[in-house]
Parts: sequence; structure tokens; C-alpha cells
Amino acid sequence: MAPLSKAGTALTALREDLAGAVFAPEDPGYDEARVLFNAMIDRKPAVIAQCESAADVVTAVRFGRELDLPIAVRGGGHSVAGMSLNDGGLVVDLRRMHEVTVHPAAKAAHIGGGATMSHLDRACEPYALATTGGRASTTGVGGFVLGGGSGWLDRRFGLAVDNLLGVDLVTAQGELLHVTAEDHPELFWGLHGGGGNFGVATSLTLRLHDLPHMSIAFLLYLPERGPEVVRTYREVIEGAPDAAGGAAIYLTGPPEEFVPPHLVGTLLAGALLTYAGPEEEMRRLAEPLLAIPHEAEIVTAIPYAELQCMIDDPPGMRNYWSAEYLTGVPDAFVDVFCARAGSMPVPTGTQHLVWPLGGAIASPPGDYPVPYRDAPWAVHPFGIWEDPADDERCRQWVKDVRADVQPWSTGAVYLNFTGHEGTERVVAGLGADNMARLAALKRQYDPDNVFRFNHNIQPA
Repeated sequence: MAPLSKAGTALTALREDLAGAVFAPEDPGYDEARVLFNAMIDRKPAVIAQCESAADVVTAVRFGRELDLPIAVRGGGHSVAGMSLNDGGLVVDLRRMHEVTVHPAAKAAHIGGGATMSHLDRACEPYALATTGGRASTTGVGGFVLGGGSGWLDRRFGLAVDNLLGVDLVTAQGELLHVTAEDHPELFWGLHGGGGNFGVATSLTLRLHDLPHMSIAFLLYLPERGPEVVRTYREVIEGAPDAAGGAAIYLTGPPEEFVPPHLVGTLLAGALLTYAGPEEEMRRLAEPLLAIPHEAEIVTAIPYAELQCMIDDPPGMRNYWSAEYLTGVPDAFVDVFCARAGSMPVPTGTQHLVWPLGGAIASPPGDYPVPYRDAPWAVHPFGIWEDPADDERCRQWVKDVRADVQPWSTGAVYLNFTGHEGTERVVAGLGADNMARLAALKRQYDPDNVFRFNHNIQPA
């Protein structure tokens, strides 16, 4: 840490040099600037630099290096572990850099490092184009993509990282690199799953796909029908084209118009069938799910950008999640999965999900460090609640789900769905065979491990 006199001089220079805003603890707006998606995270950085350009990011990173400050990088701020915030360090905040430029003829989008899924999806909507995005519109594009990127369209168009064409990256040395398959190809490989370990992504270029139609069937059932619903959903998906996706779910009945009032706040089973195609085709696929007696339904064509907003959680909630990737979902798994729903914290925003992989996920365009893509299914205990008194039971429930499904776990995991679960889980999320190669990259581009507020790769 630099002496106070040097720190004061450097902070004054940062305020003058940055086109964006700089917040220190004594500044108005500081507390608002440090709020994250996960309300459990309450950290107090020394400086928050809200950058407006790649040049601002270079300036901020060099400032942090000069003062030997820990550096965290904030895009959407959705990391469940709060990796985009630190205590006593620098936060490079990209939220002002959210412009999205769509190139319809090239079927590509150039996306600012602070853009959210909503920025991306809304920009693509007028052209009937889309790419695999997260399942919440407030998720940041940068962290989502660089960590792999699983969403409703991944069976049809691949993981988000499979559609990554280029990254503009500020390194730990404060250099701006344009990284593609031709320029810095080894680094380009590492960015396909290695997250924020190698620098700050000031912009990304993603491949887009034609998406003229999107449709869904969202059905809610009494919880005792859960095993039948999960088995039926499994059979529907296993016989469906890659355009079909979604999840089987347990959740608290939401206070929505389509939910009968007496079921709001109670445990319900559900099935969400998403379909990258016309409603009439989706309805034929959904017939076995519709045939099961249900309490509520939404069966409709829907713009993709609207689907992305459908399960957005309100701000200010407490979060703890994890995931396991599965060898399959046989009846024995279904019984265990559904039994665990009985102890799910209700009423909360917590969700108990199992969803399919396969399709384009299993046929990548490159040999990227994404080891979970050969799993056919994944389970995702998604704990979200409001009352701090529920912290322990909600966290324990997530851990119990993971323990329950170990007999069917492949051992691999999607790191964006996890918090701080130890070094072994980082290896599981990147692949043991990839770690030496990734560690060598880390040594080349960040030998001092400046970017360590992430699922960290130690420099070789």
C-alpha cells in the first residue's frame, strides 16, 4: 500500500484524468455505487472508478498498480460471491460502458464491457437476431460470456463463449489488446471460460443468429405432481430438437395474475419449455406437459428479450447458489430431486431447477476450457431470500441439494453458478487438463495475480 501522501496525490490525478466518475468513501453517491445484486455482500473499497472508455480503464488499472491496490472489476455485479467488490481496494466499474452496436449483415454485435443482457437483447431485437444470453436481463454480458455462458438458447446456438469473436482487453500492465483467434490466439483460447483472470474486457464481439420466433409454455402444478412433471419434461426434451430448452422447477407461487391467489406463497412444481421457433411447433412438443392437470399456464409466443426479463429477481435480495452437472436424470434421480423440494425454503425466491444441455453445447467450435459441456443435464439450487434470519437454512438447503445428487454428478461445474467453493471446484470448472495451460497464460499476462477477485487461476 502506498504512503498516504502519495495516495492522495494519485487520487487527485485520477479524478482529473478520468472521463468518468471517481468515488471515495467520503463522497456522495459512494454507498449507492458499491451496491451489488447479492445483498449479502457489504464491502467498502477505497476507490470506485466508474469508467466511460477503454482509456479510462487503462488509467484506472495503472492507478491501482501504482498504489498497489487490490483491483476488482465490475460489469453487471451479479457474481453470487460478490467478486466485483473488495475491501480497501480499487473497483474498476464498467457500467457506464454499455453501448451495443449491432452489425446485421455480419450477424455480429460489438458490446461494451459494462452492458447487461437487457442492453444486448434489446439492441438485437429489431433485427430478429439473438445470441445465447443469461437467464436474467440484469446479468452483465462480460463476466457471463468469459465464464462460459449458459442460457435458454444454448442448445440451439451453443454456449455464449462459443459465439465469442473478439475481446478488447486491458491487461495487468495497463496495455489495451485486441484479442481474436488471429491476434493473441492463446489468450483468446483462455478467455473462452477463464473469466476475468487475464484482464479487463472493455468490449466483446459476439456472433448473432437469426431468431424470428420464440415461444414458451410455463406450467405450474401442485407439488405432489412434481415427480410426474419432471419425468415428463425429461421425455419431452430427450425427444425434442435442439431448439427446445427450459427447465423443470420447484418454486414459491409468485404473486402474478396467472397464479390463483390461494397458491401464491406456496410450494409449486413447474415446467418451463422454451422453444426457438413458432408457437404451434412448441405447443405440439408441450402436449404431454399440458396433459398433466395443472393450476396455471402461460403458453404463448414471446419476444426473446421479454423472456429474458421473465424471471428477473427484485434488487436487495440475499443470494447463495451452486450447481452440479449430471450424467443423466434417471427415475432414481427424479425421486431424490423431488424429495429435496420438500425442505426448500418457502416462501422465498428460492428455486430448485434441473435443465437440459446437449445439442450445440456438446458440439463446440473449439477445444475451450469448458469441461461441463458433455453433461446431458444440470441441477441448479438457486437460493434467494430477503430475511437475514433465513441465511443459514437457505445456504444449507443449497448444500444439501449438491450432496443429494453426487451419485449422478460428472464432477465438472459451470463456475458462474458458484461462489467461493475452493480451489478444487475452480479446477472442476476449468478442467484439470487445462490448468497448466491456463496457469502459463496467467503468468504471461498477470504474473502478480492482480486480477484475483474471480475464480482464480494462480500464475504458474
